[in-house]
Amino acid sequence: MNLHLNEKVIIVTGGARGIGEGITTALVMEGAIPVIVGRHAADNQALATKLAAVGGMVYSVEAELNDPAECKKAVQITLERFGRIDGLINNAGENDGVGLENGNYEAFMSSLHKNLVHYYLMAQYALPALKQSKGAIVNISSKTAETGQGNTSAYAAANGGRNALTREWAVELLPYGIRVNAVIVAECWTPLYEKCLQTQPNPEATLAQIKSRIPLGQRMTTPEEIANMVVFLLSKRSSHTTGQLVHVDGGYVHLDRVI
Repeated sequence: MNLHLNEKVIIVTGGARGIGEGITTALVMEGAIPVIVGRHAADNQALATKLAAVGGMVYSVEAELNDPAECKKAVQITLERFGRIDGLINNAGENDGVGLENGNYEAFMSSLHKNLVHYYLMAQYALPALKQSKGAIVNISSKTAETGQGNTSAYAAANGGRNALTREWAVELLPYGIRVNAVIVAECWTPLYEKCLQTQPNPEATLAQIKSRIPLGQRMTTPEEIANMVVFLLSKRSSHTTGQLVHVDGGYVHLDRVI
């Protein structure tokens, strides 16, 4: 299926690793021009070089998204380079384990900036360009907003905010023809997930237990599967879809009754 994304300029925050890498790669395969925005210049450039080897055009901007000025800079640099923005994928963030019992105000607020505030800022700064292109926004969110996890109050709150902003923006941006959707991730196998798993006393047993709870295939979701949905929602092939929270999770959140 041709998603008609050829030469479309798409910002992908955190687009160099994990799910972000999957999304950037999928965009290149569709002929789009992803702009990776992230704090690690070496990672950004490494993926850009890798994808250039298969004919992809990838641009990268080093930016610390916790800093509002850096968010604005990333959008400005993109516009200076390409003169347009056709889509925004808010993806950057991490489950940093700021809980209730052992957390504190400073850590909680820092996590919100790390995981939620830059979603708002990137969308706000990109909005004038998205109005011109009638572009789309896709927010990456997590099942923690719906299921809870334990010891991750800030991350759960941030993802609840991501879901709420998705539906709020879908309403606010209707007059401009800008569609806004979210992809909800549950158990997706990424290098960060693997790193976290290694902190468990018995990583292999823990992974086996997690997989057993995923109804469809008893396996982890892949970054490519997340990316495929993201790219579809970004494209005009999903032209009448907005305000949706799309779960790409093998039924983890809603089909738990079958196991």
